[in-house]
Amino acid sequence: MTLQDSFILAWRTVKGNKLRTSITVAIIAFGIMALIGIITAISAMNQSLKENFSFMGANAFTIRYKEMNARMGGPPQGEEFSKTKKGQKEKKSNLDKPFKLEESSYFKENYSFNRAQVSVYRRANGNNEIVYKNLKTNPQIGMWGADENYLAVNGYQLAVGRNLNAVDLQSGRNVCMIGSSVGAKLFPRNPEKSLDKIILVQGKPYRVIGLLKAKGSSAMLRQDDIVVTSLKNVRQYQNSNPSYQLGVAVNNVVELEPAIDEAMLQMRKARKLIPTESDNFIIDKSDKFAQLFIGFLAGISGAAGAIGMITLIGAAIGLMNIMLVAVNERTREVGLIKALGGKRKDVRRQFLFESIIISLLGAIFGILLGVLVGNVFSIVLSTGFVIPWFWVITGIVICSGVGLVAGIYPAMKAASLNPINALRYE
Repeated sequence: MTLQDSFILAWRTVKGNKLRTSITVAIIAFGIMALIGIITAISAMNQSLKENFSFMGANAFTIRYKEMNARMGGPPQGEEFSKTKKGQKEKKSNLDKPFKLEESSYFKENYSFNRAQVSVYRRANGNNEIVYKNLKTNPQIGMWGADENYLAVNGYQLAVGRNLNAVDLQSGRNVCMIGSSVGAKLFPRNPEKSLDKIILVQGKPYRVIGLLKAKGSSAMLRQDDIVVTSLKNVRQYQNSNPSYQLGVAVNNVVELEPAIDEAMLQMRKARKLIPTESDNFIIDKSDKFAQLFIGFLAGISGAAGAIGMITLIGAAIGLMNIMLVAVNERTREVGLIKALGGKRKDVRRQFLFESIIISLLGAIFGILLGVLVGNVFSIVLSTGFVIPWFWVITGIVICSGVGLVAGIYPAMKAASLNPINALRYE
């Protein structure tokens, strides 16, 4: 019996036992679908995060307040100095303090790295409900107090209207720019008509001076749910973040590292840190937050892989059991094959082929279903169609291995049958 004959005979046997084959294929398919589906969804989320976190560009970074850990067993309050591990005295001024406006303004005025743009901004509240007449947004709109460079540094562009001007910044009057999703919600027919309209933010009237272009949103990041007013204006809100933040955009990505080095020097001057004091601020590149999210999703990918492998182990046990039942049912057939001159390897090969065929059918259906289910997230996140080729190939290899492992013992048992006893088997 040739290799082709063994494969054809195995295929006919698989086709002839449709119910048994369907159940086994379904078990394997659901395991692969869970694995591929979750991985595909995570790939779509990774792509969305990379696209959405590129809003600051690769040539930008932020400087924000870094909370210091509480000092245990330190000197009593009121003392200006504490001893370091080396016995040196370390000044405690400016530690555990948010960025003040004076410090942020000092940095902006003195940072002069090759015409880099610097923006000072401050978060007022992240759960605002914006109202216009009888229309209102969901209570998830972030409000920011900013300066004239906020849009450029954070990658926003105006669709219509204007940016904050000197009068807005100095007077702190109630004017604002709104994100595209806010405009679409309050002015569904034509968001551009939002200019010069009066909207209510936390119950206070604001005149809209600009509508921002859409940047895209994801389940984790809503860049268009935003209202931007002046720094001076947000001082009136008691729930504002106590610390200011700084954003810096350089002209070229090649200049990023030297620009960060210069920023650290200027920020230490602004915070009045002496050489023995460590930095009480942190500098983040624009892609750092995306990498944090992606690292978190990688953990989910590992969990998904574990779930898929557990399901496949269960499928392998089920497949082996079914193949053992098939050996008992086809004992007379095995005896007939051997009586007609078939060898042990022919019988063993036929049962192995059957097991592998069933596993690969499960892999094919599972991969197709997993990719389709996973790409539902691509539609929700407005990303391109995602196919995780590495995991697709891995799934096929794993299922081939599952079929091989699950079929080895039943195949060896069938091949070892005595042809005389097999022919007499009832």
